[in-house]
Amino acid sequence: MAPAPAAVAAARPSSLPRASSQLRGLQGRVCSFRRATPSARPATLASSEPGHRSRSQRLPLCSQAEVAGATVDDDEACELVSGSDLVIGEGDDSVRAYLFRAVKNNNGTGILLLSDVFGFEDSATRDFAYRVACNGYNVLVPDLFRGDPWKPGAPFDGDVFARWLAGQAPARVSGDIDACTRWLVDEFKAAGVSRRLGVVGFCYGGARLVEALARDAGEGCFSAGVCFYGSRMDASLGGRLAAPVLFVCGDGDPLCPVETVRELERRARGARAAVYAGRGHGFVHRPQSVEEDADAEDAFNAMRGWLHDHLLA
Repeated sequence: MAPAPAAVAAARPSSLPRASSQLRGLQGRVCSFRRATPSARPATLASSEPGHRSRSQRLPLCSQAEVAGATVDDDEACELVSGSDLVIGEGDDSVRAYLFRAVKNNNGTGILLLSDVFGFEDSATRDFAYRVACNGYNVLVPDLFRGDPWKPGAPFDGDVFARWLAGQAPARVSGDIDACTRWLVDEFKAAGVSRRLGVVGFCYGGARLVEALARDAGEGCFSAGVCFYGSRMDASLGGRLAAPVLFVCGDGDPLCPVETVRELERRARGARAAVYAGRGHGFVHRPQSVEEDADAEDAFNAMRGWLHDHLLA
Protein backbone atom coordinates (compact mmCIF):
# COMPACT_ATOMS: atom_id res chain seq x y z
CA MET A 1 0.00 0.00 0.00
CA ALA A 2 1.43 3.35 -1.04
CA PRO A 3 1.80 6.20 1.44
CA ALA A 4 -0.70 9.01 1.57
CA PRO A 5 -0.50 11.23 -1.54
CA ALA A 6 0.79 14.17 0.49
CA ALA A 7 3.78 12.12 1.61
CA VAL A 8 5.28 11.98 -1.86
CA ALA A 9 3.46 14.72 -3.74
CA ALA A 10 6.39 17.08 -3.45
CA ALA A 11 8.67 14.41 -4.88
CA ARG A 12 6.78 14.06 -8.16
CA PRO A 13 7.91 15.97 -11.25
CA SER A 14 5.71 18.58 -12.79
CA SER A 15 7.24 17.59 -16.13
CA LEU A 16 9.91 15.23 -17.36
CA PRO A 17 13.47 16.54 -17.66
CA ARG A 18 14.48 17.98 -20.98
CA ALA A 19 17.76 17.28 -22.66
CA SER A 20 20.64 19.66 -22.11
CA SER A 21 24.36 19.44 -22.85
CA GLN A 22 25.93 16.13 -23.83
CA LEU A 23 28.36 14.32 -21.56
CA ARG A 24 31.93 15.07 -22.56
CA GLY A 25 34.47 12.41 -23.43
CA LEU A 26 35.47 10.22 -20.51
CA GLN A 27 39.16 10.91 -20.08
CA GLY A 28 39.25 11.63 -16.35
CA ARG A 29 42.51 12.64 -14.73
CA VAL A 30 41.93 10.45 -11.70
CA CYS A 31 40.98 7.17 -13.35
CA SER A 32 42.16 4.73 -15.96
CA PHE A 33 39.35 4.13 -18.41
CA ARG A 34 38.46 0.88 -20.14
CA ARG A 35 35.75 1.04 -22.78
CA ALA A 36 33.28 -1.80 -22.73
CA THR A 37 30.68 -2.75 -25.28
CA PRO A 38 27.28 -1.10 -24.79
CA SER A 39 25.29 -2.79 -22.06
CA ALA A 40 22.26 -4.82 -22.96
CA ARG A 41 19.19 -4.01 -20.90
CA PRO A 42 18.55 -6.86 -18.44
CA ALA A 43 15.20 -8.50 -19.12
CA THR A 44 14.68 -9.97 -15.66
CA LEU A 45 16.13 -9.93 -12.21
CA ALA A 46 16.41 -12.71 -9.66
CA SER A 47 15.79 -11.72 -6.05
CA SER A 48 17.42 -13.43 -3.08
CA GLU A 49 17.13 -10.65 -0.51
CA PRO A 50 16.86 -12.05 3.03
CA GLY A 51 13.29 -12.40 4.19
CA HIS A 52 11.95 -12.59 0.64
CA ARG A 53 11.09 -15.53 -1.54
CA SER A 54 13.05 -15.85 -4.78
CA ARG A 55 11.42 -15.25 -8.12
CA SER A 56 12.29 -13.78 -11.49
CA GLN A 57 10.35 -10.62 -12.17
CA ARG A 58 10.31 -8.35 -15.20
CA LEU A 59 10.54 -4.69 -14.26
CA PRO A 60 8.38 -2.05 -15.93
CA LEU A 61 9.85 -0.19 -18.87
CA CYS A 62 11.37 3.24 -18.43
CA SER A 63 9.11 6.24 -18.40
CA GLN A 64 8.90 8.40 -21.49
CA ALA A 65 11.64 10.97 -21.94
CA GLU A 66 11.56 14.21 -23.89
CA VAL A 67 14.52 14.59 -26.19
CA ALA A 68 15.27 17.92 -27.85
CA GLY A 69 11.59 18.75 -28.15
CA ALA A 70 10.62 15.31 -29.48
CA THR A 71 9.15 12.41 -27.54
CA VAL A 72 11.16 9.20 -27.33
CA ASP A 73 9.16 6.13 -26.31
CA ASP A 74 10.17 3.73 -23.54
CA ASP A 75 12.01 1.15 -25.63
CA GLU A 76 13.89 3.71 -27.69
CA ALA A 77 15.02 5.65 -24.61
CA CYS A 78 16.29 2.50 -22.93
CA GLU A 79 18.19 1.44 -26.02
CA LEU A 80 20.02 4.77 -25.88
CA VAL A 81 21.98 3.95 -22.73
CA SER A 82 25.57 2.81 -22.97
CA GLY A 83 27.62 1.01 -20.34
CA SER A 84 31.31 1.36 -19.52
CA ASP A 85 33.71 -0.24 -17.06
CA LEU A 86 35.88 2.18 -15.09
CA VAL A 87 38.82 1.92 -12.73
CA ILE A 88 38.93 4.99 -10.50
CA GLY A 89 42.21 5.75 -8.75
CA GLU A 90 45.50 3.91 -9.06
CA GLY A 91 47.17 0.85 -7.59
CA ASP A 92 45.89 -0.50 -4.29
CA ASP A 93 43.65 2.54 -3.89
CA SER A 94 41.76 1.94 -7.14
CA VAL A 95 38.10 0.96 -7.22
CA ARG A 96 36.16 -0.61 -10.04
CA ALA A 97 32.89 0.99 -11.12
CA TYR A 98 30.33 0.83 -13.89
CA LEU A 99 28.94 3.88 -15.66
CA PHE A 100 25.51 3.88 -17.26
CA ARG A 101 25.40 6.84 -19.61
CA ALA A 102 22.28 8.22 -21.26
CA VAL A 103 23.05 8.95 -24.90
CA LYS A 104 20.41 10.86 -26.86
CA ASN A 105 18.50 12.31 -23.91
CA ASN A 106 21.53 13.00 -21.68
CA ASN A 107 20.84 15.82 -19.24
CA GLY A 108 24.52 16.04 -18.22
CA THR A 109 23.86 15.20 -14.56
CA GLY A 110 25.80 12.59 -12.61
CA ILE A 111 24.30 10.20 -10.05
CA LEU A 112 26.33 8.08 -7.62
CA LEU A 113 24.46 4.85 -6.86
CA LEU A 114 25.54 2.88 -3.76
CA SER A 115 24.49 -0.77 -3.82
CA ASP A 116 23.23 -3.20 -1.23
CA VAL A 117 25.46 -6.01 0.05
CA PHE A 118 25.14 -7.96 -3.21
CA GLY A 119 27.38 -5.47 -4.95
CA PHE A 120 27.64 -3.44 -8.10
CA GLU A 121 27.35 -6.39 -10.51
CA ASP A 122 24.08 -7.68 -9.06
CA SER A 123 21.33 -7.78 -11.69
CA ALA A 124 18.74 -5.95 -9.54
CA THR A 125 21.14 -3.08 -8.87
CA ARG A 126 22.18 -2.81 -12.51
CA ASP A 127 18.62 -2.94 -13.75
CA PHE A 128 17.65 -0.11 -11.40
CA ALA A 129 20.69 1.96 -12.44
CA TYR A 130 19.75 1.38 -16.07
CA ARG A 131 16.24 2.67 -15.45
CA VAL A 132 17.64 5.83 -13.83
CA ALA A 133 19.92 6.36 -16.83
CA CYS A 134 16.91 5.97 -19.15
CA ASN A 135 15.65 9.21 -17.61
CA GLY A 136 18.69 11.10 -18.90
CA TYR A 137 21.24 10.65 -16.10
CA ASN A 138 24.79 9.33 -15.97
CA VAL A 139 24.81 6.74 -13.19
CA LEU A 140 28.08 5.61 -11.58
CA VAL A 141 27.86 2.35 -9.60
CA PRO A 142 31.07 1.59 -7.64
CA ASP A 143 32.28 -1.76 -6.34
CA LEU A 144 31.96 -1.02 -2.63
CA PHE A 145 33.28 -4.46 -1.67
CA ARG A 146 36.42 -4.68 -3.85
CA GLY A 147 35.28 -7.86 -5.59
CA ASP A 148 33.94 -9.53 -2.42
CA PRO A 149 30.17 -8.88 -2.21
CA TRP A 150 27.85 -11.04 -0.15
CA LYS A 151 26.86 -14.02 -2.28
CA PRO A 152 23.18 -14.33 -3.27
CA GLY A 153 21.59 -17.26 -1.51
CA ALA A 154 24.15 -17.33 1.31
CA PRO A 155 22.50 -17.65 4.75
CA PHE A 156 22.40 -14.57 6.94
CA ASP A 157 22.14 -16.48 10.19
CA GLY A 158 25.04 -17.19 12.49
CA ASP A 159 28.20 -15.11 12.55
CA VAL A 160 29.26 -15.68 8.91
CA PHE A 161 27.62 -12.47 7.69
CA ALA A 162 28.95 -10.54 10.68
CA ARG A 163 32.50 -11.68 9.86
CA TRP A 164 32.07 -10.76 6.20
CA LEU A 165 30.71 -7.32 7.12
CA ALA A 166 33.57 -6.74 9.57
CA GLY A 167 35.96 -7.39 6.69
CA GLN A 168 34.53 -4.40 4.80
CA ALA A 169 36.60 -1.77 6.58
CA PRO A 170 34.51 1.41 7.03
CA ALA A 171 37.49 3.67 6.33
CA ARG A 172 38.25 1.86 3.08
CA VAL A 173 34.61 1.93 1.94
CA SER A 174 34.32 5.64 2.80
CA GLY A 175 37.54 6.35 0.93
CA ASP A 176 36.26 4.55 -2.18
CA ILE A 177 32.98 6.49 -2.07
CA ASP A 178 34.88 9.76 -1.70
CA ALA A 179 37.14 8.84 -4.65
CA CYS A 180 34.10 8.17 -6.81
CA THR A 181 32.57 11.45 -5.66
CA ARG A 182 35.71 13.32 -6.70
CA TRP A 183 35.60 11.57 -10.07
CA LEU A 184 32.02 12.73 -10.61
CA VAL A 185 32.99 16.26 -9.59
CA ASP A 186 35.87 16.27 -12.08
CA GLU A 187 33.81 14.77 -14.90
CA PHE A 188 30.62 16.78 -14.46
CA LYS A 189 30.81 19.79 -12.15
CA ALA A 190 34.38 21.02 -12.69
CA ALA A 191 34.05 20.42 -16.42
CA GLY A 192 30.96 22.61 -16.53
CA VAL A 193 28.75 19.76 -17.76
CA SER A 194 26.45 19.97 -14.75
CA ARG A 195 25.99 22.24 -11.76
CA ARG A 196 24.62 19.48 -9.51
CA LEU A 197 25.18 15.85 -8.58
CA GLY A 198 22.92 13.36 -6.83
CA VAL A 199 23.41 10.20 -4.78
CA VAL A 200 21.12 7.17 -4.40
CA GLY A 201 21.62 4.27 -1.98
CA PHE A 202 19.97 0.97 -1.10
CA CYS A 203 20.16 -0.91 2.21
CA TYR A 204 23.90 -1.03 3.06
CA GLY A 205 24.45 1.70 0.48
CA GLY A 206 21.67 3.78 2.03
CA ALA A 207 23.53 3.94 5.34
CA ARG A 208 26.72 4.83 3.46
CA LEU A 209 24.74 7.59 1.68
CA VAL A 210 23.92 9.20 5.05
CA GLU A 211 27.59 9.07 6.07
CA ALA A 212 28.76 10.43 2.71
CA LEU A 213 26.38 13.39 2.86
CA ALA A 214 27.52 14.12 6.42
CA ARG A 215 31.14 14.20 5.19
CA ASP A 216 30.05 16.39 2.27
CA ALA A 217 28.78 19.13 4.57
CA GLY A 218 31.85 21.29 3.97
CA GLU A 219 32.28 20.39 0.30
CA GLY A 220 28.84 20.74 -1.27
CA CYS A 221 29.42 18.10 -3.94
CA PHE A 222 25.88 16.73 -3.83
CA SER A 223 22.59 18.58 -4.24
CA ALA A 224 20.14 15.73 -3.57
CA GLY A 225 19.96 12.21 -2.20
CA VAL A 226 17.48 9.35 -2.24
CA CYS A 227 17.87 6.70 0.44
CA PHE A 228 15.98 3.42 0.04
CA TYR A 229 15.62 1.55 3.35
CA GLY A 230 19.11 2.30 4.62
CA SER A 231 20.17 -0.43 7.02
CA ARG A 232 21.45 0.54 10.47
CA MET A 233 21.56 4.27 9.69
CA ASP A 234 23.00 6.69 12.24
CA ALA A 235 20.19 9.18 12.94
CA SER A 236 22.58 11.45 14.86
CA LEU A 237 24.12 12.46 11.52
CA GLY A 238 20.85 13.98 10.29
CA GLY A 239 21.73 17.54 11.20
CA ARG A 240 24.96 17.34 9.19
CA LEU A 241 23.51 16.14 5.89
CA ALA A 242 24.67 18.42 3.11
CA ALA A 243 21.73 17.92 0.75
CA PRO A 244 17.98 17.25 0.98
CA VAL A 245 17.23 13.52 1.13
CA LEU A 246 14.12 11.55 0.26
CA PHE A 247 13.96 8.57 2.64
CA VAL A 248 11.92 5.63 1.34
CA CYS A 249 11.11 2.62 3.52
CA GLY A 250 8.44 0.13 4.51
CA ASP A 251 6.86 -0.01 7.94
CA GLY A 252 7.69 -3.71 8.26
CA ASP A 253 11.46 -3.49 7.80
CA PRO A 254 13.51 -4.47 10.87
CA LEU A 255 16.73 -3.30 9.20
CA CYS A 256 15.37 0.20 8.64
CA PRO A 257 13.05 1.13 11.53
CA VAL A 258 10.50 3.83 10.76
CA GLU A 259 11.56 5.58 13.97
CA THR A 260 15.08 6.03 12.58
CA VAL A 261 13.74 7.36 9.29
CA ARG A 262 11.44 9.83 11.05
CA GLU A 263 14.30 11.01 13.25
CA LEU A 264 16.46 11.63 10.19
CA GLU A 265 13.57 13.44 8.52
CA ARG A 266 13.22 15.64 11.60
CA ARG A 267 16.93 16.42 11.91
CA ALA A 268 17.94 16.82 8.26
CA ARG A 269 17.15 20.06 6.50
CA GLY A 270 14.80 19.61 3.55
CA ALA A 271 14.40 15.85 4.12
CA ARG A 272 11.19 13.99 3.44
CA ALA A 273 10.11 10.45 4.35
CA ALA A 274 7.83 8.18 2.30
CA VAL A 275 6.78 5.17 4.38
CA TYR A 276 4.96 2.34 2.61
CA ALA A 277 2.50 0.34 4.68
CA GLY A 278 3.05 -3.40 4.80
CA ARG A 279 6.38 -3.31 2.99
CA GLY A 280 9.60 -4.89 4.17
CA HIS A 281 13.22 -4.65 3.12
CA GLY A 282 14.19 -4.28 -0.53
CA PHE A 283 10.72 -3.85 -2.00
CA VAL A 284 11.69 -1.12 -4.49
CA HIS A 285 14.57 -2.78 -6.34
CA ARG A 286 13.63 -6.39 -5.45
CA PRO A 287 9.80 -6.49 -5.56
CA GLN A 288 8.30 -9.88 -4.75
CA SER A 289 4.62 -9.56 -5.63
CA VAL A 290 2.21 -7.66 -7.84
CA GLU A 291 1.40 -5.41 -4.88
CA GLU A 292 5.07 -4.69 -4.29
CA ASP A 293 5.50 -4.03 -8.02
CA ALA A 294 2.97 -1.20 -7.75
CA ASP A 295 4.65 0.33 -4.71
CA ALA A 296 8.07 -0.10 -6.31
CA GLU A 297 6.89 1.85 -9.34
CA ASP A 298 5.35 4.53 -7.12
CA ALA A 299 8.62 4.88 -5.18
CA PHE A 300 10.64 5.01 -8.39
CA ASN A 301 8.48 7.86 -9.66
CA ALA A 302 8.85 9.65 -6.32
CA MET A 303 12.64 9.34 -6.65
CA ARG A 304 12.48 10.55 -10.25
CA GLY A 305 10.54 13.63 -9.21
CA TRP A 306 12.88 14.33 -6.28
CA LEU A 307 15.96 14.17 -8.49
CA HIS A 308 14.34 16.31 -11.18
CA ASP A 309 13.25 19.01 -8.75
CA HIS A 310 16.59 19.21 -6.92
CA LEU A 311 19.03 18.59 -9.79
CA LEU A 312 17.39 19.84 -12.97
CA ALA A 313 14.62 22.32 -12.14
